[in-house]
Amino acid sequence: MSYDIILCGVGGQGVLSLAAAIARAAMAAGLDVRQSEVHGMSQRGGAVVAHLRMSETSVKSDLVPKGKADMVLSMEPLESLRYVDYLKPEGILISAAEPVVNISNYPDIEGIYAGIKKLPRSQVVPAAKLAKEAGNAKSINMVLIGAASRHLPIDAALIEAAIHEGFISKGQALVDINLAAFRAGRATE
Repeated sequence: MSYDIILCGVGGQGVLSLAAAIARAAMAAGLDVRQSEVHGMSQRGGAVVAHLRMSETSVKSDLVPKGKADMVLSMEPLESLRYVDYLKPEGILISAAEPVVNISNYPDIEGIYAGIKKLPRSQVVPAAKLAKEAGNAKSINMVLIGAASRHLPIDAALIEAAIHEGFISKGQALVDINLAAFRAGRATE
């Protein structure tokens, strides 16, 4: 078994935290994990992408080849379309619904949604709404991990443990909020 993910968004959204939480859970599941990240602009708002590869056997490369990703997990809808050519034909694209309009000629959001919905397997998640309902509008990435978790080869309890480990230094209240966000995302379809 191997599973490859492209995680993307823009600077400041927590793409790398998203990748780290999934990687931590995959390692706890006994999988070999490789991760590579690319930062666009060095400031908030630039493109950020992480390649995350996990396998029961040794992973030879950090980078997911085009056409081989099992999932594109995006914190921003326009960014999700940038990486469609990485998906396997049976791969899934999961994106937050909310755009980050950081350019003056940002395309029409309905056109972006239409592009996502053309894919055989896709999901647009109202991540900001669910994060706010969970108690912290900044927990969008945890909502997305929840939505993705239904497709990952990792037990949900291991992902919850990774979330706990990642946030416990900031207090149990933040752990509880992020777990609620994860569970809200997991309940989406």
